[in-house]
Amino acid sequence: MNTFERHTLENGLRILMAPMPQATSVTCMIMLAAGSRYETRETSGIAHFAEHMFFKGTQRRPTARDIGMEVDGIGGEFNAFTGKEYTGYYVKCAAEFRDAALDVLVDMLRNSKFAEEEIEREKGVIVEEMNMYYDTPRDFIGGVYEELLYGDQPLGWDIIGRKETVRAANRDTFLGYTDRWYKPERMVVGLGGNLGGDPLAKLEELLGDLPAADTGEPPPLKPQTSDGPRLKIHRKQSDQAHLCLGVPSYPLDHPNRYVLQLLATVLGTGMSSRLFTEVRERRGLAYYVFGINHSYTDAGSLYSQAGVDINRADEAVETIVHELRRIADEPVESAELEKSRNLAKGRFLLQLENPQGMIMFGLRREVLEGEAVDPQELLEGLDAVTAEEIQRVAQDVIGGKGLNLALIGPFDEAEKFERLLS
Repeated sequence: MNTFERHTLENGLRILMAPMPQATSVTCMIMLAAGSRYETRETSGIAHFAEHMFFKGTQRRPTARDIGMEVDGIGGEFNAFTGKEYTGYYVKCAAEFRDAALDVLVDMLRNSKFAEEEIEREKGVIVEEMNMYYDTPRDFIGGVYEELLYGDQPLGWDIIGRKETVRAANRDTFLGYTDRWYKPERMVVGLGGNLGGDPLAKLEELLGDLPAADTGEPPPLKPQTSDGPRLKIHRKQSDQAHLCLGVPSYPLDHPNRYVLQLLATVLGTGMSSRLFTEVRERRGLAYYVFGINHSYTDAGSLYSQAGVDINRADEAVETIVHELRRIADEPVESAELEKSRNLAKGRFLLQLENPQGMIMFGLRREVLEGEAVDPQELLEGLDAVTAEEIQRVAQDVIGGKGLNLALIGPFDEAEKFERLLS
């Protein structure tokens, strides 16, 4: 039996349900295939800004306090998130208040006022959020790295946008973006946890009359042409250097997705991973270091991120480069592979223990790939990975290709880092 139940309303809006009868709560989430990648240069940051504005009042609930009072009144929590390819809004509450949570959530997305005075006030909030982001190198380094990878196009821009576009936004900017992308074909409603009675009638009542529309697609990714090493330094006075070092990899639906996931786990997940052992435990170069693969629908990157001693940043780069080359040159031993396999599976299963984690997994697959696979398929995919496959994929994405290094720190000269990447 599949973990997820899928339904589609006549207008094309999809509903994904993950019944968990043992739970006492329910997570109601609406996720859309629309994020900062769907912006233009003139509207950069509007997807994230709109996420803020949906909480600022509707016709029935005129203020942010009115919305907050209603969610608090059912003992719930609500929040939202913006990515480059999707945006999500959710309310979590006791199962008995499911319909009230759905009513608030849908009202926010369908009837937000986008009042000019609220927009002007929220601009200050967004600008301060930007300042916090730029002043937090551990967060900002990811943006520097993706700009290096993808260049001057939406996938290479920061989700939070630019101060000039945020300050220029008005009500028409929000309506133009949401009227284009917030349509049934891009929208999936997710319900996870103790669902109580059948929610379909309530969802038909709330969303069945939402007009269908063909939204089209955002511009395709323009591939970056350089095959050699690339370096981007964001100069900043700081007590610690932050870096991302990696290579392009595979998109989300690639046949080797689970091989790549285990490759990244061997490199940089957990306190026994290769990068943690070599960079932190043996050399004392960093407090935090990890390796990860991050994929979009048509692109991806395998990379390591670390915060390191400024005076030993070159040693940290050299160590990470060595570990990337080593996993391409030498097969992973069976004990290390099994440890990493169990770690990847265990982390995934822990995520699925709560309703929010379960429905989040299903929605991301449904929104980005068109199908919410059963979690068992992922576990079986990880079980099937061999050491030979890991080495083959490592050779494909790492071997002989130019490395990409993004750095934040008080560095004036690039030559020593360029030499390490060669």
